[in-house]
Formats: sequence, structure tokens, C-alpha cells
Amino acid sequence: MNHLIAPSILAADFANLQRDIEMINNSQADWFHVDIMDGMFVPNISFGFPVVKATKKHAAKPLDVHLMIVDPDRYLKDFADAGADSITVHYEACPHLHRTVQAIKQLGCKAAVAINPATPTALLKDIIADVDMVLVMSVNPGFGGQKFIEHTYTKIAEVKAMSANANPNLYIEVDGGVDGHNIAKLKAAGANVFVAGNAVFTAADQPAFIASLKQA
Repeated sequence: MNHLIAPSILAADFANLQRDIEMINNSQADWFHVDIMDGMFVPNISFGFPVVKATKKHAAKPLDVHLMIVDPDRYLKDFADAGADSITVHYEACPHLHRTVQAIKQLGCKAAVAINPATPTALLKDIIADVDMVLVMSVNPGFGGQKFIEHTYTKIAEVKAMSANANPNLYIEVDGGVDGHNIAKLKAAGANVFVAGNAVFTAADQPAFIASLKQA
């Protein structure tokens, strides 16, 4: 499986969001990563349905919507209706995770589950066969620009090993501190979807930087 690049629009220039969306459209990126934060599950607030709808209007690539919110079941249909192609919920926020995953799939979206840096990968054993993707957070969720947590390599390798028989086509996504210095090592550990925010949008030549990640 060729690896995918999903720039995070959380790091885009919100005064020029359409411009940045068009840049991603015209780059070698594969998905748009859309971070939804509620100020409760994580100590930050990002944006909601209007920005997702606006992004979908101009995006030529799938929207990978990452819900960092409490009780995400309340809003699954709203995000699907707003244009999400895949919806990621946090293991830590879903007491009935199988039901949530089934609900996402019934809405016609890919279903993914994320785990925070302190959440053991072993907790995914009973759900890994049922999801399209696992997102391994390599920083504590809530803010961009954080330092990459080195233990992430081990966690990705554990998810890869767990999925070998149960779900060999699983997407393994990594989010937080991904850049040109660590993407090759993350890929070697088993990741195949890479979220990059600050690294993309602070690059002098953003399309060229995305291309370098794609070629890593």
C-alpha cells in the first residue's frame, strides 16, 4: 500500500482558507485532515460544521475528519452531512465503541479510531477488525506544533502486528510532529497515512514539501 499524505487544515491560514485548500488540491496530498475540537475532550476549540461544509465545497480530495470531542455519537450524522468521507473517534471518548463504529459505517463513511499517547495499543484488539483505520496520536491532542513523542514508533509497530491477520488492509495513521525527518522511520514502523500541519503550512514551498513527504 502506497502511503498517503493528509495535510491538517488546522494549520492553514483561516483568512485565506480557500487559497490553502486549492494548494492542497493541486499538490500530491491525498486527503484533507480536519481536526474538530470542543474545548472539553481537549483544551482547545477549533471549528465545526460550517468550516467542514466550506472545505468540502472546494476540496477535490476526501475529508478525513478527526473528532476530538466528548460524546461524538451526537454529531456523527451532522459531520457526515457536512461532507466527511472518514470519521475518526477517540477510544477514550466512546464507551460503546463498536456501536459508534457501526453508526459511522451506516452513514457511508470510513470508520476510524484514535488513541492518545498514553492509551495502550492492546485496547484495540477487540475493535481492530471492524475499523478502516487506526490513528496513533504522536502528541497529546489539542494543539498543533507539539514535539513528537518517540514511543510512537513502538505503538505503530504494535498496531501493525495486531492488524496483520485481523485486518491486513488497515490504514495506520499518525498525527503530531510528522515532518521530513521522521516520516521514513514512521513508515518503516508500519504507518501508511501521515498527517502534517505546521510542517506543511510553514514550508517555504508547500507543494514541494508535500511532494517530499509523498516520496519519502
